[in-house]
Amino acid sequence: MIKRFLLIFIAGFFLNFSALAEVKYALMPENPRPGEPVTIGVNADIKHAVLFKNERQLAKASFFPVGDFKAAVLTIPSTLSSGDAVIRLEDEESGVLHEIAFNVAARNFVSEVIELNPVLTGIRTDASTQRTDEANHLWAVLSHAGKDVYHTGEFIPPVNSTRRTSFFGDRRVFKYSDGNSDTSIHAGVDYGVPTGTGVVACGAGKVIIARSRIVTGNSIVIEHAPGIYSLYYHLSSITVKEGAMVNAGTLIGLSGATGLATGPHLHWELRINTENTDPDSFVARPIIDKQAIINRLNN
Repeated sequence: MIKRFLLIFIAGFFLNFSALAEVKYALMPENPRPGEPVTIGVNADIKHAVLFKNERQLAKASFFPVGDFKAAVLTIPSTLSSGDAVIRLEDEESGVLHEIAFNVAARNFVSEVIELNPVLTGIRTDASTQRTDEANHLWAVLSHAGKDVYHTGEFIPPVNSTRRTSFFGDRRVFKYSDGNSDTSIHAGVDYGVPTGTGVVACGAGKVIIARSRIVTGNSIVIEHAPGIYSLYYHLSSITVKEGAMVNAGTLIGLSGATGLATGPHLHWELRINTENTDPDSFVARPIIDKQAIINRLNN
């Protein structure tokens, strides 16, 4: 009985060792900063990529097929400090199949103070059932990672203007009209454009949300790939419907100042597996650089 147990254990050990030895991966970029996404390509049937720092789980993404390999995208949280981290490639049956050690680069964020008038103070502190329902609905959408892949290339900016009034990751202090205050982290970028400026989809995808919300005003959410969503807030009008398919450059609405807005602008946001992500990352590079990943997997 003991001999049989040892044989099974040894066989399992070498099977797991073989799996570890055979896994090849590509990590892009190799030294991401807080708030930036990383794309992992693998040559094996792996289920999940899980980010850890100091043995604390921080993010998790599922792999999906892209041609001859599988890919997953997860975000380094914008609150994470620089230093050593690891991404574990996991399978429900075999556990950890491989570990990718890397370094999180340092990044500084802007701090800003925003003073709100009584109307905007009321919007930000709204505790109504409607606001709670809207927040829960949005979270349910962003938490869903489907199987459809609509866009894997670069994003295009949602407006032609380059003028920005706020940046990704800004550390904000809101000063209320009643003397109280609160803090938050800005989840996207704000383009300072006049009301009525055309807003386009940054990439191909499916419109999941196209409706008015208390805090974000007229809002649009587009799904681009499993767990990857772009968001457009404070629009003066919406020109697409929920369920519609769009391409990069499709007009989806006009900018405005609806909801919690101190002036006309477009708030553009990217969420990956619910984590707020710097949208400029995928303007600078593709979501999945297929040829670069294949080249690394073949080395």
